[in-house]
Amino acid sequence: MIATERLILRKPVKEDFESFFEINHDPETNIHNPSGPMSFEKAEGTFTRMLDHWETYHFGSWAIAEKNSPENVIGFGGLSYRLYGEEEKLNLGYRFASQAWGKGFATEFTKKAIDFGLNKDNKEEIFAIVRPNNLASVKVLEKAGMIKIGILNDVPGQPESLVYRIQK
Repeated sequence: MIATERLILRKPVKEDFESFFEINHDPETNIHNPSGPMSFEKAEGTFTRMLDHWETYHFGSWAIAEKNSPENVIGFGGLSYRLYGEEEKLNLGYRFASQAWGKGFATEFTKKAIDFGLNKDNKEEIFAIVRPNNLASVKVLEKAGMIKIGILNDVPGQPESLVYRIQK
């Protein structure tokens, strides 16, 4: 478990699936996601891969809760390996329940995840992909010290995603 000023970040467990599905199935949390809300089947597969990542690498996406309500998961996010085209990179990603938006949680989480990756887990660089119209997440990445380094054509028929990076 890792803590920030207001958040608890912990390894997810099978019992977190319901919260994971609720957050990822919500149309509001997927407003910038070209794939739209996750189906139950896709959420099951994604959640299983998230747990498997932990088993393989001993880190991954955390279940995120407020310190004052640790039983209530408000989001999922962390560091995991993913393909950027043909190249695997350490990716920072997150998704918060819409009721957690606008409170600075994403920035607080992102700064802690970067600190963990670069300083505790001794990684050299961390990347993030963001849709160009997701201005709130662009601001979060920039506030956390990430720099836009390029674009990635990762969604056929859609504008290219912005690629951000931070290095040790």
